[in-house]
Amino acid sequence: MNTRRESLGPITTIMNGGLFFFQEFLKHPLQIGSIIPSSQALVKKVIQAAKVESAKTIVELGPGTGCTTKAILKAMQPDAKLLSIEINPNFHKIVSSIEDQRLIAHLGDARKLSEILEKYGLKAPEAVISGIPFSTMSEECGSQIIQAINDALAPNGRFVAYQLSKRVISLCKPIMGKEKVQLEFLNIPPMRVCLWEKKNGNGNGNRCSCQ
Repeated sequence: MNTRRESLGPITTIMNGGLFFFQEFLKHPLQIGSIIPSSQALVKKVIQAAKVESAKTIVELGPGTGCTTKAILKAMQPDAKLLSIEINPNFHKIVSSIEDQRLIAHLGDARKLSEILEKYGLKAPEAVISGIPFSTMSEECGSQIIQAINDALAPNGRFVAYQLSKRVISLCKPIMGKEKVQLEFLNIPPMRVCLWEKKNGNGNGNRCSCQ
């Protein structure tokens, strides 16, 4: 998630080592799902599940220090757009420093996804990728985010959430239907990669497939 790179100072030099990520976790444990950034193996599995390479509009919720953001940009098409939404101002500042014209870094709330897409003139996304920790938020807040994702997704669009907890599955079931789950053990901690595919323009009872 430019001209702001020079102003980051020491933040830029430590972001790849995970120290800044860990510091933000200590300050905002309910906003961040892990104490270190995602592994390359996890990121690869997430990108494959979301079919990033064929999507024209992609949304990333909770980019953190931008590890997944950079991988998405590398995998997506030259004419595609990536909207990255972060609620943590410090993480948003880091993602905003990524120099890629296809990236739109937005500081805000995922529950307002449709409004944010409209603000930037973006079409319905074919892929929504989320690393935000649903296990630490209220059921009401989590359900509102899932509903916003389901409402915004294009028909046949994919929602991929990489999570430590199963909470996102129970939140999604009444809105987006049955999930498909893969486990990635080459990550600390091991993560679930959960996938839903929007069918026929509605959410309840959607089927999903990684193929």
